[in-house]
Amino acid sequence: MSGFEVCGPNEALVISGCCYTKPYILVGGRVFVWPCFQQCNRLSLNTITLTISSPKVYTRLGVSISVTGVAQVKIQGSNREMLEAACQQFLGKSDMEIQHVAMETLEGHQRAIMAHMTVEEIYQDRKKFSQQVYEVASSDLVNMGISVVSYVLKDIKDDEGYLKALGMGRTAEVHRDATMGEAEARRDAGIKESLAEQAHMQSKYFNDSEIANAQRDFEVKKALYDIEVNMKKAQAEMAYELQAAKTKQRIKEEEMQIQVIERSQQIALQEQEILRKERELEARVQRPAEAEKYRLERLAEANRNRVVLEAEAEAEAIKVKGDALAFAIEAKAKAEAEQMAKKADAWKEYKDAAMVEMVLDVLPKVVAEVAAPLSQTKRIVMVSSGNGEVGAAKLTGEVMSIVNQLPKVIETMTGVNISKVIQTTHQR
Repeated sequence: MSGFEVCGPNEALVISGCCYTKPYILVGGRVFVWPCFQQCNRLSLNTITLTISSPKVYTRLGVSISVTGVAQVKIQGSNREMLEAACQQFLGKSDMEIQHVAMETLEGHQRAIMAHMTVEEIYQDRKKFSQQVYEVASSDLVNMGISVVSYVLKDIKDDEGYLKALGMGRTAEVHRDATMGEAEARRDAGIKESLAEQAHMQSKYFNDSEIANAQRDFEVKKALYDIEVNMKKAQAEMAYELQAAKTKQRIKEEEMQIQVIERSQQIALQEQEILRKERELEARVQRPAEAEKYRLERLAEANRNRVVLEAEAEAEAIKVKGDALAFAIEAKAKAEAEQMAKKADAWKEYKDAAMVEMVLDVLPKVVAEVAAPLSQTKRIVMVSSGNGEVGAAKLTGEVMSIVNQLPKVIETMTGVNISKVIQTTHQR
């Protein structure tokens, strides 16, 4: 014997004895067991299906019923504490003994829940009943290491005909509802048939009206479409004419543009020709003219400089001549001043005699000046009244008459009475 023990995932090996202070539990695996020193026990983890019957249990209102439920229970192998509790409770017991413990526990809780509910509640709300049995039973079985996988209410019976009465009332209600429903269905069918006929007639009339309306709308729309088509044709014709006019206008504008471009090109050519002629004129005329102008300006400037130099030389010569003339005039004036001073001294000495001498020296000159116009006369016509002289004697007398007025003029100008001065000088 090898000493190895093997178990599947649906059972647990419980090893106790030497080397273990508390049992070693293995779920699904293998372990070596020392013979005579260690003990190995197996515990099934399979799910157990229990059919729980609770016959003739009185409900809360005292009605006796029988209930059959189905529960699925198993020893929980994944929870270590529950597995140890199951080992303590069921190790060494057969599967039937474990089923019996679980069934008795579930049946007791099922009866307790039935006693707290009415037949109607159990019958109408099976889910609530199953939920309460599941919750209450699970709290007790967990302490044994057993978990309730599921619980469902399978069947409800009674020996008093209570459930049948409830069913008969419901059946009567159903029959009543069925009869009423049938009558209402017939009535509704008749109403619906009448309504259907009415709806049919209305639909027929409505369809006829709609057909008429559609025909009318068709005619109206056709007329409108004809008008629109005619308008479109007219617009198309007008658009064609307008487009043709626009095309002609565009062509005319293009021709005008071409003419403008040609004219611009001609103007550009003329401007280039003018520019060429200007350059040619500038090369042929303006440049030589400017050269000639420059030459003449240089000549004029040279001539001006020459004239300026000559004028400056002439001015210098004139200045020199003027200085010489001024010196000569100054010398002459000094000589004449000396002469006049001497004359003045002589006049101071001779006084009136000198004045008379000067007058006498000047008198012939005066007479000559008086007679000078007569010497220039080619012909003289003299008219006489017959009482005086005639001819040359008359002319001489006229001259002498003018001369005789000189002493008065001299006296007026100088204040010297020549006749008186002469008489005084003669008496001396």
